[in-house]
Amino acid sequence: MAWEQEEVRLLGKWASPFSNRVDLALKLKGVCYKYSEEDLGNKSDELLKYNPVHKKVPVLVHNGNPIAESLVIVEYIDETWKNNPLLPQHPYERALARFWAKTLDDKILPALWNACWSDEKGREKAVEEALEALKILQETLKDKRFFGGESIGLVDIAASFIGYWVPILQEIAGLDLLTIHKFPNLYKWSQEFVNHPLIKEGLPPRDELFAFFKASASK
Repeated sequence: MAWEQEEVRLLGKWASPFSNRVDLALKLKGVCYKYSEEDLGNKSDELLKYNPVHKKVPVLVHNGNPIAESLVIVEYIDETWKNNPLLPQHPYERALARFWAKTLDDKILPALWNACWSDEKGREKAVEEALEALKILQETLKDKRFFGGESIGLVDIAASFIGYWVPILQEIAGLDLLTIHKFPNLYKWSQEFVNHPLIKEGLPPRDELFAFFKASASK
């Protein structure tokens, strides 16, 4: 039996940008899968079984074999289903894509998250670091349509938090981080990304995401 016909499951959380990365990768590849929503306040036995180390989403279960960590999962998907490649073919370009995906997780996303959720005391420094992070990303993007060139790739998927979550979080926080005036190329990328038909289909509803984080901010 072909891999494509076998069981593919995703354990995730609808509001998580990390779960959403996997969802987007599967949709771009045209892979049929079953989605299981996790309550992270009351983790399922399945989640604890399949990801005993970190006990968090996302987890992809392919033929009963679990894979954890969103970037690892996206690469696994790319290697398993060969159509619509998400990573470049050239080894150097592949290495660069992996570098920027990891840099997003290690440096850029935390800076943006901290800016949107910091208290008044630490906000000025957090915003400064977030703007510096966006500047780094814009310089990497240059004038390309997507980070991968003309098609969506690993780095675009890794940056989905910036394209979709950041505009919501900065509105809730009353900040101007990613704007067309400050980062025109990056802003244009964000619009291209979220309006791509398959990406648009795979993103959580904006109003529900806004309400979710607005409620979190008021606690």
